[in-house]
Parts: sequence; structure tokens; C-alpha cells
Amino acid sequence: MSVLPDCIPLSSRPGPRIRRLRWQAAAFLAMAGLLCLPAFAQTEVTGFGSNPGNLRMFKYVPPGLPANAPLVVAMHGCSQSAASYDAETGWQMLAQRWQFALLLPQQQSANNSSTCFNWFEASDTARGSGEALSIKQMVDRMQVDHGGDPARVYVTGLSAGGAMVSVMMATYPEVFAGGAIVAGLPYRCATSQSAAFSCMNPGTDLTPAQWGDKVRAASSHTGAWPIVSIWHGDADYVVRPANLTESMQQWTNVHGIDQTADVSDTVGGFPHKVYKDAGGTPRVETYTITGMGHGTPVDPGTGETQCGTAGAYILDVNLCSSYYIGHFWSLDNLDGNAPTVSLTAPANGANLSGTVTVSAAASDDIGVDRVEFLLDGTLLDSDPSAPYSISWNSDTASTGNHALQARAFDLADNVGTSASVTVNVLEGSGGGTPLLVEFSNEDANDGYVKANADGSAPAVGTLEAYSGLALGRGTDGKFNRSVLSFDTSSLPDGATLVSATVTVAYRSASGNPWGNPAGNTLVVDVNNGCFGACVIETGDYAAAASASAVAQLLSFSGGSQTSNAFASAGLSAINRGGRTQLRLRFSGNPTSTNYLWIDKGATAKLRVEYLP
Repeated sequence: MSVLPDCIPLSSRPGPRIRRLRWQAAAFLAMAGLLCLPAFAQTEVTGFGSNPGNLRMFKYVPPGLPANAPLVVAMHGCSQSAASYDAETGWQMLAQRWQFALLLPQQQSANNSSTCFNWFEASDTARGSGEALSIKQMVDRMQVDHGGDPARVYVTGLSAGGAMVSVMMATYPEVFAGGAIVAGLPYRCATSQSAAFSCMNPGTDLTPAQWGDKVRAASSHTGAWPIVSIWHGDADYVVRPANLTESMQQWTNVHGIDQTADVSDTVGGFPHKVYKDAGGTPRVETYTITGMGHGTPVDPGTGETQCGTAGAYILDVNLCSSYYIGHFWSLDNLDGNAPTVSLTAPANGANLSGTVTVSAAASDDIGVDRVEFLLDGTLLDSDPSAPYSISWNSDTASTGNHALQARAFDLADNVGTSASVTVNVLEGSGGGTPLLVEFSNEDANDGYVKANADGSAPAVGTLEAYSGLALGRGTDGKFNRSVLSFDTSSLPDGATLVSATVTVAYRSASGNPWGNPAGNTLVVDVNNGCFGACVIETGDYAAAASASAVAQLLSFSGGSQTSNAFASAGLSAINRGGRTQLRLRFSGNPTSTNYLWIDKGATAKLRVEYLP
């Protein structure tokens, strides 16, 4: 259960104005029925050091935690507690899934009457003293007790806890590999209670160098700095969103990079920016949650990217901040070791004709997700379960030698590739070396259409310019299909098409439409010509295709994905005299909100191999 946080920095000796604010807040909480202690089964740790900040220490250690596991420190907001900031925000669930320890410092009312971390007190925000040292001592105790990886310690928090994230990264940068500031503030924005209010609202405007100097003055650190993820609602009237910009300026300056984003995209429909160093490594990222007030963004549900339980100041915006923060920190890469894979059939040098079985053996220390099979570098098909194999009609390839290869993915998307096997196709489609042509999609004719589960009430989607092309079930309960147009008229009339694939780029997602319903697939329909008018229209949702479900795109959560090779019906449907339209859709309708956004613009590619 969550209790209402309040970022107002009430002290144990408040002045008249502060006493009035505290009384009003307490009255509101009482009327709302929120003054209760949340129940939570967690372990309190005592005797973790001198504890000059007089804080309490709680931890959650998932069963079977391996040695050298990461550690995440999560700090609650005002009027919250450790018990209201673990399961509610999704961090407990992610600790179980990704196998890391969770440390939850807790403020005491004796230090601050609203149980805010004292991010604005100079004695609590300096290295070697106060609350900052207490939290550092907790980290040290966790490492002693659980043998964690000292290079993978991360810190996150909301509001006053978010401001304390800045404190910990500035005062102990050698301890933390990364941090996440959620509705928080830059380091040393305030060093007194009175200054804290103006920092919160409207915010303090300094230059990047001035902000960076505050961090550099906090320690004698000369090594690498923590990577930073910064989150804020643009309708936050408690801690104004200007603090996102100021925090970004502070930490980009500390990293020695500029304040111009290298990546500007959307995730879940929300603006996301990434700031990289000269080597192209992301160092700082920001998420602006449009329409959201003061709180931690969550997305309740059981999908891969979902987490949390909505409550006061833990806000359901269909985006799980904890998941994306953990992804930014690479916590979802459980081992970093690629799987091993080898082709077991056909044998190297085999002569092939007709339909043959292509098989592989694969293993991984955390589990194989799928094995893909490639012919001359082009995806044929994949198998998600052992024994890994596919059926391949070798006659669709040209006569002569070809290279077969297997590619295995583990649960953390590490990739292992087999040695290549050379096979000789005896009765292929015409002989000779196929020519490859790549077509880019026509942005002006593309779009997405949504409708009810039975196809009724279709409507053209309106968020393409902001979010891309939608697939799956949206928050409005509608089901989305996307249409891509390609001008394939340059293909010779007499050409024999031997292979085709489509590649699309990821924008964002909510939930896992491939997992709802279980075994769901993202399939490709092909139409010779346009479904109706070549521009997107409502009729495109259910219009008959020349060939249906001729290929599929496997689950992906970033970058781009290429389909398996089109079935023969799909090849026959490609238009040599004009446009070819592809319709992407999920074969099953998700039972809850689970959707994917793919990139708009001329980013999709239709690759066709043919013999003249």
C-alpha cells in the first residue's frame, strides 16, 4: 500500500508558515483515509555503522540471489516509507526477475516531521557526514552481507528521495554506477530549508557549468561518473519540471558532454532524450511524462515492460519507469554471456533438393530465448524451443552453393552465432546469383488504423506524427494495424523472386503484445497494389489481402527487427508494376492494453532477392 508523499521539506522545528502547511497536509491525509501504516514483509537491518543521519535500513533480497549480483538503492518520498516504495514502484518484482538486491533507506520523523530525506541540509548532503554517510554505510553493509558486485550499484528515488539520489551520486560517485532522479532536484540546489521551496517551485536557473561545479566540489573524484536517468511530469506543481532541465544540465556537464540531445524519440508516447559521450555511449537520458503530476510513473500489469501498483503519487501512465531505468542500467542483461549455438543438420557440403530440415543445438547459462536460421545472411525462420529446427524448401534458393548459419538469443538478448555451413542446392530456382534490391517505405501513404475486436468502427490513427505506427491493443481498447507502402515497380517483369523480408524499427511499447494472448504473433499481409486508395484509410483495417500472414516479426524491444522470409504466396503478391502494400497486425487480439509503436518515416525496408 502506498501513502501520500509530500516533497515539502518540513523540519522537526518548523516555523509558523511550515506548521500551517504541515497541519493542512495532515488534515488532507486524514480526510483521505491515508494515514495508515502499509503492511510489507521486508527485513530491517540494524548495526550497519555509526549512522550519523539516524536513518533506518530495510532490504529485500530475492531467493537464490547469486554472488556478484547488482544492488539497487531505492529512496521514498516525503510521508512515504521503505514499505511503500518497493512493490508499488515495481522494484521488488524486478529484483526477483533480474536478480539484484534491493536496499530501502527510511527516514525517521525525529529527523524530519514529514519523513523527507533532508536533501536541503548542508550537513546531510556532504561526503562523510549526516544522511549521505548513513546511506553509504548501508551500501557497505549490503556488500559485506551479500557479496554484491561493487561495480553495479545504482540509486533511485522519488521527490525528496530523488533529490537525495543527486546527493549520493555527487558525494560518493565512486560507489554508484548509475542513478535515476524521479521528480527530484539537482545537487545543492538548496542548502537551507527556506531555499528549498524556491528550488521546488519555480526552480533555480544556473548554467550547466555552475551546476557541474557543485558536483565536482562534493568530492575529489577523478574517475568515471554515474550514468543518470531523469524523469519528470510536465504537470508537476510540487517540484516543477524545470528541475528536469537543470538536472540534465548538471549531469551532462559533469560528464563533459553538451546539452544537445543525440537521440530524441518517444517511449510509450512520451518524449525521451539521450545524451551521449564522444564514443557514442549514453550518459544521461530524460523522460518528460506529458500530463503527469508529481509521482513515480508505473504501468500495472503482467507484461514484460509493465510494473507497479497505482496509488497516491505512484501514477499509472502506461509506462513503468522502474523497468526503463533498469534497462538503462543494463540490469536486464542478466549475465552478459552470449549463448553457444551450432548447426547440426544439414552437414557441411551436403547436396540439397526439396524440403529439408535445418536444425541446431543451443545452450546458455540463463536460458535460450530463440534460435534463428539464416541463408546467406537472410533470416529464413526461427524456433523458440528445443530441439531447434525449421523446415526449408531449398528449391526456393538459386541452384549452387549457399551458406547456412544459426543465431541464438538468450533471455537478455545476448547473441551467439554458429559457424557457417556450405550447402549445394541442386534444383534451385533458375541458377545464377540472385540480385538484391531494397525498397524504403513511402511515409506519405503509410499509417495505422484502429477498430473494435470485431473490426467495427474503424478509424485512422492520429498519433503517427508523434509516436509512429501502432500495433496491438491501445489504452482506448481499440486494436491497431499498420500499413506500409513500397513502390516496387522497378522489379523486372520477368524476374523470379526468390526471397523477401521486411525490416521495421522500434519506437516504444507498453506491455508485451507477443505474450497476450500467449503465443501471439506479429504477422505480415501482402497486397499486390494498394488495399484501397494508396493513402491510409479506414477500409485498410479489414480489406482482403493478396496473401495473408506470409511472414512474422519476432518480439523485440529496441533497435530494428527483420521478418522471416516471405512464404511463396507473399512473393507472388509483390507487385512488379507499381505499389506493394504490407499490413502488419497481431494474429490474436490482446485481452488488455499491450501495444507496440514502430517508427514512421522512410525507415521500414522491403528487401527482395530475384533472378533476372
